[in-house]
Amino acid sequence: MPECTHDCSSCGQNCGERKEPQSLLAKLNPHARVQRVIAVCSGKGGVGKSMVTALLAAAAQKTGLQAGVLDADITGPSIPKMFGVYERAQGDQSGVYPVRTASGVQLMSLNLLLDNETDPVIWRGPLITGTVTQFWTEVVWDNVDILFVDMPPGTGDTTLTVFQSLPVDGIVFVTSPQELVGMIVEKAVNMARTMNLPLTALVENMSYFTCTDCGKTHDIFGKSRVEEMAKKFGISATARLPLNPALAAAADRGGIEGLHLAQLAPILQAVTQIKK
Repeated sequence: MPECTHDCSSCGQNCGERKEPQSLLAKLNPHARVQRVIAVCSGKGGVGKSMVTALLAAAAQKTGLQAGVLDADITGPSIPKMFGVYERAQGDQSGVYPVRTASGVQLMSLNLLLDNETDPVIWRGPLITGTVTQFWTEVVWDNVDILFVDMPPGTGDTTLTVFQSLPVDGIVFVTSPQELVGMIVEKAVNMARTMNLPLTALVENMSYFTCTDCGKTHDIFGKSRVEEMAKKFGISATARLPLNPALAAAADRGGIEGLHLAQLAPILQAVTQIKK
C-alpha cells in the first residue's frame, strides 16, 4: 500500500482510517434565521437575472412572507438601486445587519458597504468568494422565510462557492429566447445537476413585446423556447416575461416594489412550496 497522504478525497483505498467527506456548508450567523435559500442563476449576463430576483423578492414580501436578497454579484451589484436603497449597512458584535427596503425586504450587497456605489470592485477570485460566504456567515438575517441569492453570470468560482457553501433549496434559471443564450444557460443547469441541486423553475425574460398601439404580440428576439427547455431539463414551473420599458424605468428609479407581474405567479408558487 502506498504511503498515506491523509487526503481521503484523492485516495481509492478502503482502510480503517478512511474518513467520510466533510460538508462544505458554511455556518449561518448564530443570530440569524433563514428558512429557504433560492439561487437565481442565468449562466449569461444581460438576461435580467437581477430584475427577476428583485421582482420575486418583492412579490414574496407582498404575500406576507419575509423575503431577503443576498447580492452575490459582487463586481456588478445592482439590487440596492432597484429597490431605491442607498444607506450603508450597520453592524455590531452580533454581525452586519441587512438594510430593509420600503416594504421590508432585507438586502445585503457590497454596494451597501462601499463609500460610493460607483467605486469599482477590483478584486481577485478568493476575495470575491470570501465576501459571498461572509454575507451568509456574518449577516444577521432576521427571520427570513425566503432568501433569494442574486448570482453572478457564469459557472465560475462564485457560483461554485454558493452551491457548495449555502444550503440551496431551489434554483430559478433565467434565460431569453435566443438559442445562444439557451445553450449557455444549459451549462448552468448541467452544473447544478452535477452537484445534485434542485432545478425549480425557468423564466424566459424579454420573451415577447406587446404593441401598445395595435395590441399585437411580437417575438423580438425569436420564438419562445421556454417550454422546450423546461421539458428537456425536467422543470415544471415556467414563466414568460415581456419586453417592457416600464420594468427598466422602475428599476432605474428604485421603484421595483411598485410593480406586479402576474406572469411570475407560477415561479413564486414553486419556490414558496419548497419544504425544508
